[in-house]
Amino acid sequence: MDKQWSSQLPISNITKLVRVGGGDVNNAYRLEAGDETYFLLTQPHQPATFYAGEIAGLKDFEKNDILAPRVLGNGQIDGDAYLLLNYLEQGQGSQTDLGELVAKLHHVHSKNGQFGYDLGYVSNDESFDNSWTDSWSNLFVNRRLDKLRQMVLDKHLWTQRDDDKYQQVRQVILAALAEHQSEPSLLHGDLWGGNYMFLADGQPALIDPAAFYGDREFDLGITTVFGGFDADFYAAYNAAYPLDPGANQRLNFYRLYYLMVHTNKFGSMYKSGADAAMNQILENARV
Repeated sequence: MDKQWSSQLPISNITKLVRVGGGDVNNAYRLEAGDETYFLLTQPHQPATFYAGEIAGLKDFEKNDILAPRVLGNGQIDGDAYLLLNYLEQGQGSQTDLGELVAKLHHVHSKNGQFGYDLGYVSNDESFDNSWTDSWSNLFVNRRLDKLRQMVLDKHLWTQRDDDKYQQVRQVILAALAEHQSEPSLLHGDLWGGNYMFLADGQPALIDPAAFYGDREFDLGITTVFGGFDADFYAAYNAAYPLDPGANQRLNFYRLYYLMVHTNKFGSMYKSGADAAMNQILENARV
């Protein structure tokens, strides 16, 4: 990043700017100015609105006392979108505290009693319609799973046999969700092990949200895909907000979703995981 670009940020006297890890979506930097440290995300060739969904989620987290980065600035410089946040110093903490924090997040329910969000989800790889709806199945199956199914078919990552299996799985999911009383909780939306951290004082924080209101099992299913959450996390969560009967089987629906997202993003290396999730859903339905 050149000095001319960074000089247009809404802060002055920048003394240090270092590239850091920021996931697979953004360019990320640690920035020092005076006595303050900032976290800067940039997205080349995108409008400032690229970060609108993340900003809305972070502000909803702050409003509901969920520890997360604070939004300090957003805009576009020389055709590149940026998002400026406060910098959170990393430390170590307790998975019990993390479980209680996620349960606290999920206790926040939509004021209109519906599923969705005021903003859709947009990334470089896919976008999802978050328009408000009374039906969790409509939001999750029709607008997310079905769209991902079409994406992987269009990229020739699934065969006709894979699609035939998906259609069977789809019917199982719809039947199971029809019998489950879903409530519209505020979700992180992308709760894998890389999207939480512990601060220097040990407090847990949630980062990089793709927030919307949905069934809380969506977040929990995603936590099971790549690890990073231990037995203490799940015990603490369940103590603070007990799960409904049958949750363990339904978590596979959201594992499938996340593995389909990764198949669409990264290709066939995740196809076997999605196939295993579909097999597990069908096996559970036969029991």
